Amino acid sequence: MIRATVTAALLASSITVPALAQNFPSKPITIVVPSSPGGAIDLAARLIGQKMGETWGQSVVIENRAGASGIIGTEAIAKAAPDGHTLALVASSHAINPSLFKKLPFDVLKSFEPVALTHVVPLVLVVAPVAPFKSVKDVVAHGKAHPGEMTFASSGKGGAPHMSGELFKTLAAIDITHVPYKGSTLAHPDLISGRTTMMFDTVAAVKAQVNSDRLRALAVTSPQRSAVFPNVPTMQEAGIAGYETSTWGGLLAPAGTPKAVVGKLNAEVNRILQLADVRKTLVDAGIEPGGGSARQFSDFIAAESVKWGKVAKDAGIQAE
Repeated sequence: MIRATVTAALLASSITVPALAQNFPSKPITIVVPSSPGGAIDLAARLIGQKMGETWGQSVVIENRAGASGIIGTEAIAKAAPDGHTLALVASSHAINPSLFKKLPFDVLKSFEPVALTHVVPLVLVVAPVAPFKSVKDVVAHGKAHPGEMTFASSGKGGAPHMSGELFKTLAAIDITHVPYKGSTLAHPDLISGRTTMMFDTVAAVKAQVNSDRLRALAVTSPQRSAVFPNVPTMQEAGIAGYETSTWGGLLAPAGTPKAVVGKLNAEVNRILQLADVRKTLVDAGIEPGGGSARQFSDFIAAESVKWGKVAKDAGIQAE
């Protein structure tokens, strides 16, 4: 009897899980973007949401919940029903936050089911045209000759632009003061005028200013040159050995979401990222389409957490 009961339960579960995926989605989907509108993760969420809605015949709502380095919006997903209908499209700050905050309202790995890496955005080191720097070597030489006098702006504490600056300080062995702003665009006027020395920002965010000669691009942070700035060297080509950073985005579901539902979401995201119009929109904005399995994205988040933890430790950043 026990054996028969167990067998029946296993058969029921084997039928139920695929059925969940087959019937998914059964209602509108919400994708929470834990930042303000207009950034790379917002653009990716809206592109993916539109295509999902067209394919599945369900509306996909994009909900911006900015604040606290993405923690506010991400916490909402950690507490959502694990049925795949409430998702988050998080940025790289998701993997950085454990190094900056002693206590988070969720575990960046255990509280979620990673669905897929949606995109990667290289960063670029930019300075004002009035600055006396034509190369990264010029910046390093000036920093060594004038310790503590230089500043680097960022879109806010804890994001990839901030931590990219900290990594640069460590690898170049120079003293530069961090000046955080409440968003990338708010930092640009002071950078363009020369009130701050330099900034690591996304290729997408500074593309227009660089192309109009309002900012000068010195190096990109990715291992390969950016298609947007093909004549700009990588940081490693510019002489900073071992330097590689980027910001990225990826889709998360609440922990406990059925694997079959995660698999269906993953397959749909990968399909969407291969569409010609989606790829063109992303690439034109300086964003590289992502993709891959849910397991690969899970491993990627874990590796990113370790990497940024080391950067924070080497930079002497204390978690608050």
